[in-house]
Formats: sequence, C-alpha cells, structure tokens
Amino acid sequence: MTKHKQNSTQKLALSAMFLAIGLVLPFLTGQLQQIGNMMLPMHLPVLLCGLICGWQYGLEVGLILPILRYFLFGMPVLYPNGIAMAFELATYGLVVGLIYHHSKWQCIISLYRAMLIAMIAGRVVWGIAEVLLLGIGEEGFTWTAFIAGAFLNAIPGIVIQLTFIPAIMVTLNRTGLVPFRKKEKGAEVSVKG
Repeated sequence: MTKHKQNSTQKLALSAMFLAIGLVLPFLTGQLQQIGNMMLPMHLPVLLCGLICGWQYGLEVGLILPILRYFLFGMPVLYPNGIAMAFELATYGLVVGLIYHHSKWQCIISLYRAMLIAMIAGRVVWGIAEVLLLGIGEEGFTWTAFIAGAFLNAIPGIVIQLTFIPAIMVTLNRTGLVPFRKKEKGAEVSVKG
C-alpha cells in the first residue's frame, strides 16, 4: 500500500470515528436538561476532524452528521434546524481545516485563530441558511433569534470548544500522534511543545 493511500485510509477511518462520536455525544450532554444543547456536542468532533484529517473530511463529516443523526434518531429536527446545522457544521470543518493546514506554523496560536474564524464563519452560514429556510421578519428568522442562537445560548459550547480542543491537540502533539508543524523553505518540520 502506498503512503498516500495509507494516509487517506487513516483519515477516512478517523473521520468515521468523529462521525460516530458526533452521533453519540448528544446523548451524553442531553442528560443535562438545562444546558445539554448549549454544549454544542456535534461541533466538537467536526472541528477536531477538520483539524486532524483536513478540510475535505471536516466538510463531509459536518454536512452528513446532523442529517444522519436525524434519520437514525429523529434529532435534530430536519427542517429548519438540521438543514441549517448541516451547513453550519460543514463550514466549521471546512474553514478550520483550511486555515489551520495553510498556516505558516501549526501551533496553539494558529489553532485558536483557525477555530475562532471557523466559529464566526459557521454561525454566519447558519444565520444565512435560517433566513433562506424561514425568511425574514416576525414570522421568519429575526436578528434576535440569530444573536440568541449563534452567541448567547452557545456560550457554554464555545467555552468547551475553546478549552477542550486545544487541550486535545496539545496532548496529540506531545504524544507525537498529530504533531504541530512549521514550514521551512519548502519542507515541513515537526515542532514538539
């Protein structure tokens, strides 16, 4: 088996694992009645998939996850939430993977930069999808609903993402499984941290 094919197979297997985690994790957080949904359990595996496997895999896992979860378990409700969430999560996986993997240095700073930009882009795409699905105005999607859904109700999940994902990536770097890298004149060099 060639190195490229082995790498693709490994990324595909990891993506399947992140998809499975995304399917199961909401059952665990759902036990916390008040803040279960606010913890954004499907966001974590999609962001990690984009960071570890690359934007293509993060995009695909993000797009598939809410729709597959609806067909398997009936949640999230497909219209409008599941469809809008599919576009949001796909954007997270795409943007975090693109920005992180094209950073001059892959380190904790570029990790946070990629995550913050992906979080903002995903929420904007979610808002646009909601507007397209529901329309604008009192009967449709309002600015208040956007601010509440994208930011205010999402604070616990944002805190979890900004805490756990860097901790996981630093741990993976220290174990050598997913090392931080820097680019030096046409070559990539691992950085131990």
